[in-house]
Amino acid sequence: MKTIVVLTVLLAAATLADAARKPNVIVILADDMGYADVGFNGCKDIPTPHIDSLAAHGVRCSSGYVSHSFCSPTRAGLMTGRYQQRFGHENNPAWLPEDTKVGLPVNQTTIADVMKSAGFVTGAIGKWHLGAAPCFHPNERGFVEYFGFLGGGHIYLPGLKGGVEYTVPLLRNKEPLELKEYMTDVLSREAAAFVARHKTEPFYLYVAYNAVHTPLQAPGKYLSRFTSIADERRRAYAAMTSAMDDGIGLILRALRDNGLERDTLVWFFSDNGGPPYNVSPTHNDPLRGNKGTLYEGGIRVPFVVQWRGELPEGTVYEQPVISLDVLPTAATLAGAKLPGGLKLDGVNIVPHLKGESKGPPHERLFWRTGGGAAWAVREGRYKLLKPGKDAALQLFDLNSDIGEAKDIVSEKPDVVARLQKAHDAWNTELIPPLFESPKPAAKKKARQAGRTK
Repeated sequence: MKTIVVLTVLLAAATLADAARKPNVIVILADDMGYADVGFNGCKDIPTPHIDSLAAHGVRCSSGYVSHSFCSPTRAGLMTGRYQQRFGHENNPAWLPEDTKVGLPVNQTTIADVMKSAGFVTGAIGKWHLGAAPCFHPNERGFVEYFGFLGGGHIYLPGLKGGVEYTVPLLRNKEPLELKEYMTDVLSREAAAFVARHKTEPFYLYVAYNAVHTPLQAPGKYLSRFTSIADERRRAYAAMTSAMDDGIGLILRALRDNGLERDTLVWFFSDNGGPPYNVSPTHNDPLRGNKGTLYEGGIRVPFVVQWRGELPEGTVYEQPVISLDVLPTAATLAGAKLPGGLKLDGVNIVPHLKGESKGPPHERLFWRTGGGAAWAVREGRYKLLKPGKDAALQLFDLNSDIGEAKDIVSEKPDVVARLQKAHDAWNTELIPPLFESPKPAAKKKARQAGRTK
C-alpha cells in the first residue's frame, strides 16, 4: 500500500511539474528565402524535409508576414514586437562600429529583455544586423549568450574575399573567433549545443541564419546534391538551402534527444521575400514582387509554428499573422511581466492557432518603407497599396487574387477610403527614419560633396 501511495504522489508531482514548466521558444530565421523555395509551399527542385517536418507537425500560416520588405527593419520589429517605424528603424544600418545612433535604439525593450526577466536563458546565434557599435551588441540587448557576426552578411567559407562587414571575425559573446568551416554548419552546431547545454532550464533561442542571402557560396558536399540543376546560381542557392535544412534538422534532433520536443515552441520564417532573380535565384510564386517591394512577394514569407502536443499538427491557418506576434506570444507563455507603457503591435497567436479564438488575430496589418514613399494596409481579404512615391493607389482582393494581378481600386471606393483612413491614422503614430540605408546614404553624401566643389 505504501508503495502505491508513494508512486501516486510521485506521478502527481511529475504531472504538476510538467504543467508548470514554461515552454522553451526557438525562432529560426532564414534570410532572403523565396516564398516558393520550401517543400510545404510547393518547391520541387530543392528538398527541405526538416523544414517541411515543422509544417507536418505544426501549423503552416499561409498568410504569414514580416513587418518590412528587407533585412534589418524586419529584425527590429521581431526583436521588439512593435512596428519598427514607431522608433525610426526603417532602413538597414551601415557598417559603422563607431556610430551609436545607427542601430536598434537602446531605449527599446527587446524580446530577450522580456524573456530574461521571466527567468529564461536567452541566446542569439548568427546574423545580428541591428547595429555594429558596442551599445548594440546582443549581450547589451538582453542576450546572455551570443555567437555570430554583427553585420548584414558574411562570407560562408574561410578565406573567401569580401568587404569589411562580410569578413569580420565571428564573435562568441565579445571574443573574436576565426571562421574555420562552412558558416551554416557552424551556426547549426552552435544552436544544437545551446539546446543541450540548457536542457534543464527554460530558454529563448534566436537562430538567425545568413543563408540563403548572397554571396552564393556552398561546399562540394552540398553542391553535389544538385547536379541536375543546370543554372549554376540556382544550384548554389539550392545547396545553401539544403545546408540550412540539414542544420534545422540538427536543432530539431537536439530537442528530441534531450526530451524537449513537446516543451518547445518553434517558429520558422524568412526575414523577407526572395530578391529579384538577377540578384539571387529565388522563387516567390505565386506572389507578385520581391524583396524591397510591398507586394506580397516582398512581405509574405514561408511561416510555420510548431508546438507538439499543444498546437494542431499538419494544419493550415489562413488568417494573417506577422513576425511581430513572436514577442507577445512568447511573453504570455513565459508569464513575463511587460514594462509599463510598452505598446505592442503583435498579439499572442496561440489561441488562434488552436482554434480557441475564432476571430482574426489582427483587424489590420500595416507596412511602410522609405519614410512613407511606399505603404500598404491589409484588412481581411483586401490590401490597399501605394507601391512608390509617385504611384497611384492599388487595391487587391487577396482571397481571389493572391498574385495581385487585378487592381480593383475603381470598383471599391468605400474600401479604399476606409483603408486609406486607417493607414493615415497609423502613420501619425510613426516617426521619420533615424538613419538611411547604406547605398542611398552614400549617394546622398556623394551628391553633397559634388555641390561643395
